[in-house]
Amino acid sequence: MSAVKSMDLIDKAAGEAFLQLAAAADRFERYDNPHAERIAAIADAMARIFHLARHDRGSLRVAALLHDLGEVAMERDYIQRAGALTDEEIIDKTRHTVIGEREASRAGADRAAQLLVRWHHEWWNGRGYPDALQREEIPLAARILRVADSYAAFTDMRPFRPALTAEKARNLLIERAGIEFDPAVVKVFLSLEPMKELESFARAEESPLNCDTPDIVNNGGNLISSFMRSVS
Repeated sequence: MSAVKSMDLIDKAAGEAFLQLAAAADRFERYDNPHAERIAAIADAMARIFHLARHDRGSLRVAALLHDLGEVAMERDYIQRAGALTDEEIIDKTRHTVIGEREASRAGADRAAQLLVRWHHEWWNGRGYPDALQREEIPLAARILRVADSYAAFTDMRPFRPALTAEKARNLLIERAGIEFDPAVVKVFLSLEPMKELESFARAEESPLNCDTPDIVNNGGNLISSFMRSVS
């Protein structure tokens, strides 16, 4: 189900405004392909498997569309003030989720969506930000958004790196399950039926894996099978 086709979860007029904000954020973040809409579709596919209520799915979709507004607002302010980021300001960008919560409120998102924007960088092991939530302290929808956002980012090209293949991106999710990602959410992600939003934008000659895990890449499908069996 595409992001546009399932926008019936959101008020039509608000949904159009959110889509425009998402497209503007994608351009600002220099994604060549629709990033926020991909996340929204992937997250909603997982939310349906988890049987999230309709209004919770709507909040998740809004959060997916607006999740990068904080980064846009921070970088816009930095550029207007100084023209370039200092080392301290780069570290300070971890505040973008808090600013994103504020920007989502200004855009008219409901409170649940605002909090999902705030918490979409929380990690399963408590090492995320801004509130160092861990495990089930993190709402399920935020854990879903974390996985969907990461996969979409892994498999899309950016000016500073090429896209990963779908296989390499899935293997990275497995490697980080129990650390960054909820293992149960990763398992549901890996069970998704094929959809266009899951396709990678990697080019055949590119897509290096930016980590020291050659065995994970080489084992491929065996790793996925083992992981699916290990997560109850």
